[in-house]
Amino acid sequence: MTRTSTLCLVTLALGTSVVVGAAQLRPSEHEQFWANLTALCGKAYEGKGIEAPAGNTTYVDKRLVMHVRRCEADVVYIPFHVGENRSRTWVISRTDRGLLLKHDHRHEDGTEDAVTQYGGHTVNAGTTVRQDFPTDNPNGAPTIWFLELVPGKVFAYGLRREGTDRRFRMEFDLSREVPAPPVPWGHK
Repeated sequence: MTRTSTLCLVTLALGTSVVVGAAQLRPSEHEQFWANLTALCGKAYEGKGIEAPAGNTTYVDKRLVMHVRRCEADVVYIPFHVGENRSRTWVISRTDRGLLLKHDHRHEDGTEDAVTQYGGHTVNAGTTVRQDFPTDNPNGAPTIWFLELVPGKVFAYGLRREGTDRRFRMEFDLSREVPAPPVPWGHK
């Protein structure tokens, strides 16, 4: 392996750009998004509901906190607390196909909810600040979840149900950390 190819491999692993000759090598959008996400590990942020269907009060007048609680080599666990409800955890995984988002829903006793482990895989490169996850359930409603991450500014989670007005968007202020919330239900 040459010095240049070794430099390129190290640079790509670190998520930075390098100019080699006339070509600039850049990490993939997935890898840069992943690097920005894992940089938040251990931190918690408060957010607010920005968009919801008319009449839906799930996130209204409740404290919303996301906590990038655990980061493994290829999996990040982000509990999402809604008031005192600690039932939701977003699980983002790096795979050979891109990124995968799953929703882990638990009851207070730690058992899985009847509706859990749903989500989807990215189907394209996305961008360094936004990744879309179309549902992986061919029999389910045509849903696309998204994550947005602008370092130091905002982390957003949302969904849209195709062909309907069902839209959700929550935004979390990355400029201000908050104390970590309690352990989510069903986790140690």
